[in-house]
Amino acid sequence: MMNDSGRGGCRTLVVRVQGRACALPLVNVIETMRPLPIEPMAGVPAFVCGISLVRGAPTPVVDLGALLGTLNGTRTRFVTVRLGDRQVALSVSEVVGIRELDASTLQKLPPLVQRASGDVIEQIGALDAQVLAVLRAGWELPEEVWQALTPGEVA
Repeated sequence: MMNDSGRGGCRTLVVRVQGRACALPLVNVIETMRPLPIEPMAGVPAFVCGISLVRGAPTPVVDLGALLGTLNGTRTRFVTVRLGDRQVALSVSEVVGIRELDASTLQKLPPLVQRASGDVIEQIGALDAQVLAVLRAGWELPEEVWQALTPGEVA
């Protein structure tokens, strides 16, 4: 995925879930916000918290920590991401900011859903293939990569 700078990188939104840093392609991000009330739903996987009303649209809320096998614990921010003409809210511990990752760094990063169990991946795909596509487009940032990134720098 290329950014508009032409350098072959990707502008990302970096979020934290517990102690893990994750990067989502900025092109998929709609907005970040404080958590909204969540209406629980029966019969959904454990990583689906329920439904929130985001700007008038019923929006599924996915706990990114639970999805990655880490209990999120503190839900301090929602990140809404675009799924075609729909959206989903990812519940995260912290929104760190926007960072640009260069192409050589991106090639070395593990996919965001790499540590998710096969069952979780299958459940996501069964619920909504577009959610899975957006999550597969994200990356987990190993500590050494995260430490190398300062605001506005390219890794």
